[in-house]
Amino acid sequence: MPEQFSAVKNWRLNIYSFLTGQFVSGITSMIVQYAIIWYLTKRTGSATILSAATLVGMLPMVLLSPLVGPFVDRHNKKALLIIPDIVSALAAILLSIAGFIDHNIPIWIIFVVLFIRSVAQTFQMPTIQSMMPTMVPQDQLTRVNGQLGVVQNSNLIIAPALGALLFAIIPLPILVLLDPLGAMFATPINLWIKIPERPIFNEKIKLLADVKFGLTKLKSKRGLWMLTLLGTLYTLFFMPATTMYPLMTMSYFHGTVGEAGIIEGIFSAGMLLGGGIIGLFGKWKDRVTPILWSMLFLGVAFIFSGNLPGNFRGLIWFGILNAIAGIASPFFSTLLIAMLQQSYPSEILGRIMGIFNSLMNLSGPVGLIFAGPLADSIGVNNLFVVSGIGTLLCGLLVLTVPLARRYDAQLQETIDEEK
Repeated sequence: MPEQFSAVKNWRLNIYSFLTGQFVSGITSMIVQYAIIWYLTKRTGSATILSAATLVGMLPMVLLSPLVGPFVDRHNKKALLIIPDIVSALAAILLSIAGFIDHNIPIWIIFVVLFIRSVAQTFQMPTIQSMMPTMVPQDQLTRVNGQLGVVQNSNLIIAPALGALLFAIIPLPILVLLDPLGAMFATPINLWIKIPERPIFNEKIKLLADVKFGLTKLKSKRGLWMLTLLGTLYTLFFMPATTMYPLMTMSYFHGTVGEAGIIEGIFSAGMLLGGGIIGLFGKWKDRVTPILWSMLFLGVAFIFSGNLPGNFRGLIWFGILNAIAGIASPFFSTLLIAMLQQSYPSEILGRIMGIFNSLMNLSGPVGLIFAGPLADSIGVNNLFVVSGIGTLLCGLLVLTVPLARRYDAQLQETIDEEK
């Protein structure tokens, strides 16, 4: 069990400065991300292209996450925050140049840029996850994770609508330059903040041995391992539907780019509210219970969404159901990550989070390989029904597997006894 640790005297100023930088860099990055999605949707109108784009963006997280963990444990975390921002900004500049050269940007260039951005994010995600337990007291960990979720979901609220608006009035080659501006804002903050690091510099990186170490440690806590496997299955059903929101709005409900942005914003507003609930009431003694409720609400919302009429009235109800789905969506990942952070020492957390992120992201590409052609074949609305049924099934499995159902209650009891 990780010891309670926060070497920063004014930890609140430190963590909230970091979150501010994340908010600004995150919103500029997400605007660029959505602008690329709007561009692909408007230009191709193909579920297969959207699935392929998402797949290209996710594959580095699957393939590289286990290999990134050893670097997170053994290298300066500030560098692992700053360098990916710079790389992502350079990728955006590359896309901008391509857009000025050719108005119809080749799809392969867009895919290359999405791949580079994903590689950068693959380094940042486990870095943030492993440094959080060192920056805040342990009893505040779940709440601060929820607040981090609020920051990220605030970006998701603002970015779709703002991205759609800007996409309509600003050429894509100019719009993508917002990403370098965000990196210019976040970099000085990341240089200023204090991260109480305990990297193990004296150990050489042995990738295969480190991957095996992370996997062994994760499997050693059987209840947590079962939750991770069930989370992988959950992502398999959940991810395909969430990538189809623009196509669902514009193709099935015959909406506009602006309405697609509003729908994305509504879903993200729900995520913000869900993250806020976690941030305010994140001291549950059994975090598996709210996870189960979230799966129930999410599955029902998806099923009803897939059975709506394909008209403007259906679009209105789709927005309402999206708000419900959005509220439910952050609970699983946020609460499960908090359980992981409280289950292991921070100095080995990078390697464990690398394995965890790889497993969580593995099922996304697997689902997307079939999701695009399936949506083109049976209709994107029916894909939502399939996703909803699968989500409910995952909730039922969590409920009926004792090791998974009881893990957090036992973890909290152990933490209380150690205090």
